[in-house]
Amino acid sequence: MPLNRRAFLESSAAVGAGIALTAGAAAPAEAHGGGRPRPAKRYSFTVMGTTDLHGNVFNWDYFTDKEFDDKAHNDVGLAKISTLVNQVRKAKGRRNTLLIDAGDTIQGTQLSYYYAKVDPITKAGGPVHPMAQAMNTIGYDAAALGNHEFNYGIPVLRKFQDQCDFPLLGANALDAKTLRPAFAPYSMHCLRTPHGRDVKVAVLGLTNPGIAIWDKANVTGKMVFPGLEEQAAKWVPKLRSMGADVVIVSAHSGSSGTSSWGDQLPYIENAASLVAEQVPGIDAILVGHAHTEIPEYRVANKETGKQVVLSEPLKWGQRLTLFDFDLVWEKGRWTVEKVGAQVLNSNTVEEDPAITGMLADEHKKVVAYVNQAIGTSTAVMTTENAPWQDEPIIDLINIVQADTVKAALAGGAYAALPVLSQASCFSRTARFPAGQITIKDAAGLYPFENTLEARLMTGAQLKDYLEYSAKYYVQTPAGAPVDTAKLTNAENIPDYNYDAVSGLTYDIDIAKPVGQRITGLSFEGKPLDPAAKFVLAVNNYRANGGGAFPHVAKAEQLWANSDEIRNTIIQWVQAKGTIDPAQFASVDWKLTRDGVPVF
Repeated sequence: MPLNRRAFLESSAAVGAGIALTAGAAAPAEAHGGGRPRPAKRYSFTVMGTTDLHGNVFNWDYFTDKEFDDKAHNDVGLAKISTLVNQVRKAKGRRNTLLIDAGDTIQGTQLSYYYAKVDPITKAGGPVHPMAQAMNTIGYDAAALGNHEFNYGIPVLRKFQDQCDFPLLGANALDAKTLRPAFAPYSMHCLRTPHGRDVKVAVLGLTNPGIAIWDKANVTGKMVFPGLEEQAAKWVPKLRSMGADVVIVSAHSGSSGTSSWGDQLPYIENAASLVAEQVPGIDAILVGHAHTEIPEYRVANKETGKQVVLSEPLKWGQRLTLFDFDLVWEKGRWTVEKVGAQVLNSNTVEEDPAITGMLADEHKKVVAYVNQAIGTSTAVMTTENAPWQDEPIIDLINIVQADTVKAALAGGAYAALPVLSQASCFSRTARFPAGQITIKDAAGLYPFENTLEARLMTGAQLKDYLEYSAKYYVQTPAGAPVDTAKLTNAENIPDYNYDAVSGLTYDIDIAKPVGQRITGLSFEGKPLDPAAKFVLAVNNYRANGGGAFPHVAKAEQLWANSDEIRNTIIQWVQAKGTIDPAQFASVDWKLTRDGVPVF
């Protein structure tokens, strides 16, 4: 689908005209006799924010097919958020609130997958996306684009955009040819006060430059994604010159100032704090992408010294951010006098029946879909210990990927090369039961929409790759107690950025420093030849640079396809009928300390 410049202009015009929200809550100024000065005119309003909803409408886990729950007893979903929003609007006055989102909306659950792939919103006469239905009903005013919005391709995103009653914002999502905004950069909202002049609130949307890496196949030649700081510096002064009294940034970018892609892009992935620090004129930033809870975080702007308030409401509809603004009328204009932020927990309220009732049929369809049987297993397989032990269920991913790549390369120039495979533990609660295996079991094992590639690697490069992966473990001296709760995720490395590679055998010595941990690395019983060539079956996220693993992003691509690895696993299980871990499971790697196995 071509980039729709007309749609952007129409959207900008609509939001630029303002959303008339009448009747402010502040009391009118009182008249005083005797020449005493009249008290200053003041007005207060609240901006509510969500982020990283990832397809969650119901408080339901489609991977376990039961109500969502975790150790902290969080709840999820827009139905819970709707109840919180209704409460805030009742307390503050509907006309004194705005509701925005910071992106990653249409990917993450089987509900969102179903309406992108199984019963796609893009087909003629197709359904309206459940996330669009819910967000329209709740009454969102604007939403920034997240990187996962691009996972299903631009046509799905454009269709979702058409179905939303609010603008999708992305000031740094540009048309690759014209370098003009491919989406509305901002929206402008007018809040009516009792004092004559409205308050103009600008919402600037910024998305993540990593889209250029993570969804390379979907966006190359179509869109480019420059840095957040650069585009904020361009747009914030424009918004102020257009009369914005308040400028809020909705940024699908974390606050840490770090990047996962090394030197592959000249931009920062988690740049929200840098935007606050470097760009004058911003009052508050709704932070997304990092899946962390930040009730309130203040950053001083280097140029003005002004405190910018940041808040991130965790993920999946577990929290709702409230930015409370107090304004005062000074020198013929509204000025922000005070900003504070907090988060509300969605587990304190019930789901809004208006949302659950409206989407009950869609929910039932997806529940029926994920419970379809695809085969049987002769034994239970789980990921419970997979972050520190070589488990059969991860071997399953690797055997499926290796078999698929071998079949694709058969008869070609690279058919004689050995095929290795990488896989990560995406969830520590994935499980294949003994007996019937369903689609939800496969989806729980591989929840991301990654696709499969084959890259040409040398033995030396694979050694570097494994050393980099082994950074995941906290250095633990020989003889010291091993607590699995504290053993992994060193340097805050997520589970999905730890790779096990099948086809090689090796030990990871966690007593040694980073870069010196891989020992006994061998192939077919012999020490690995640094010059030997191998095919690595690898997901597109890793192949495109996700996690900044060495060599793989620059390695020659021998083959790639567009089908999700999850679907490949489902098809493999269906073809086998019955899977027996004894036929493919092997202990290729283990953790050691000074040569002694840890487990």
